[in-house]
Amino acid sequence: MAASREDVKFLSNPKLGLRGKKYCRFRKFGIKYIDYKDSDFLIQFINEQGKLLPRRITGNSLKYQRRVATAVKRARHLAILPFVADLMK
Repeated sequence: MAASREDVKFLSNPKLGLRGKKYCRFRKFGIKYIDYKDSDFLIQFINEQGKLLPRRITGNSLKYQRRVATAVKRARHLAILPFVADLMK
């Protein structure tokens, strides 16, 4: 006997694919200054190839996404972070 449409709805997890609301971690925790010398913190905002992650993925507000981008660029210029990497994380 095949499962009907109503049965399939209850066999799968209804919350599978739903994500919580994104938030700006800088506004939530009251972080005012992003230190370009803190490479462990900045690694959270770049992917495996060394590219900056977009706002839609990180959830940062526009103001803090710009500050993160500036901090990452400064860290790259001072050789704290690499410009290009293979499987950085």
